[in-house]
Amino acid sequence: MLRILIVDDQTLMRDGLKTILDLEDDLEVIGTASNGKEAYDLVGKLKPDVILMDIRMPVLNGVEATKIIKAEFSDVSIIMLTTFDTDDLIIEALECGADGYLLKDIDADRLIQSIKEAANGDMLLPAKVAAKLVNRVLKTKNEDKENTVDFDALKITEREKEICMLLCEGYSNKQICDKLFLTLGTVKNYITNIYSKLGVTNRTAAILFLKKII
Repeated sequence: MLRILIVDDQTLMRDGLKTILDLEDDLEVIGTASNGKEAYDLVGKLKPDVILMDIRMPVLNGVEATKIIKAEFSDVSIIMLTTFDTDDLIIEALECGADGYLLKDIDADRLIQSIKEAANGDMLLPAKVAAKLVNRVLKTKNEDKENTVDFDALKITEREKEICMLLCEGYSNKQICDKLFLTLGTVKNYITNIYSKLGVTNRTAAILFLKKII
């Protein structure tokens, strides 16, 4: 059973999401919050597996809330669920540790699947958001050519390089297992080691980093 916290300043949105998700046998909405501060206070008490986080909220916005929650509760998966798809908001949210970025026009079935994928460690980006992200990464890569760090400097092994490439291609943990004939536990251990060597704490940050050096 996946435990979910919904964070949105609109009561109708919170209630609507809760109604949809509570219909699923393997999902449970354990709480709701109307701003980022309430969300932070609830995470320590309720221990959710996944947070659906709006961005523009009073008191504390979703990006700042994500940053402080991830700093203290790195295991929780945070999906930004918003109407805004501007480049700066996307990059800022992902750099603060968000595990995915979905738009509120997503259909219910895809949202449910996305929650399960996030809990499994997969990165979530709709196609048009991913395109914005790639363009920004490529621009940054060109600007930072002289300061690029390579795999050797990071002491990334050959097997870890393979997994890094697959992460950047959008492979899920299960797909990496099938591709490289490894167990899920082994893949998770490799990915944890990669995070440590890159100095990041989540899949999204790892991919952002890797796309600058590949």
